[in-house]
Amino acid sequence: MKLKGQVAIVTGAGRNIGEEVAKLLSSEGASIAVVDLDKARAEKVAGEINAAGGKAKAFICDVAKEVDIDATVAGVAEAFGRVDILVNNVAISDNKHMLDITTEEWNRTIAITLTAPFLFGKYAAKAMIAAGNGGKIVNVSSTSGYYGRNRAIAYTAAKGGVINLTRSMAIQLAPHKIRVNSVVPNKIGSPVGKDDFDPNRPVKNLVGRPGLPIDLANAILFLVSDDSSFIVGSDLFVDGGCSTLMPGNE
Repeated sequence: MKLKGQVAIVTGAGRNIGEEVAKLLSSEGASIAVVDLDKARAEKVAGEINAAGGKAKAFICDVAKEVDIDATVAGVAEAFGRVDILVNNVAISDNKHMLDITTEEWNRTIAITLTAPFLFGKYAAKAMIAAGNGGKIVNVSSTSGYYGRNRAIAYTAAKGGVINLTRSMAIQLAPHKIRVNSVVPNKIGSPVGKDDFDPNRPVKNLVGRPGLPIDLANAILFLVSDDSSFIVGSDLFVDGGCSTLMPGNE
């Protein structure tokens, strides 16, 4: 097992990508803090991991509130004795034109999609440093962080921020033996904030299908395992080759 004896925090783990990541890391020996705002979803995923022979606990957290994030990381360290891995997966999208979005919608999207990864990284890193074991952090960005969109303005700004947040975190935490990287998905699983996954929704990539949560989970497992011990501050595209195509390329 690649993660035996380690403890992983996975945000937004009640469904879709976060759920798949939590279950995959558990199958590799990690104890999982299943973090989600929805209590029923978090407890369901934690229960399924425990029933499968793993070890997990649900943590209910409003990631738009710093006090909740601080308390969650402290609760994980208390419950499991340490923190080794953080997967910053949680996000929301505004899906708005800049002429229509309200300041409140902008602020909430930025708070959950950009500020929350910073704060979880800050408090998790403090816990990792206190334990003296180093650690791994993976931030989930998006191809929307590299390219503009005709809908969604706060989301693209936030995901672009996640890219450079990752690089600065990597530089600042490297002396503490904490590796920070990001993954960059495109149309994987259900849309951000949605439950339903349409396997037939049209995509333009080199693989010819929408991504599945396990596609991103496998990439995240690689980045939090020793298989990637020489990879730091990198952005791993998990987009089926979408970003390779020039605009208009069929």
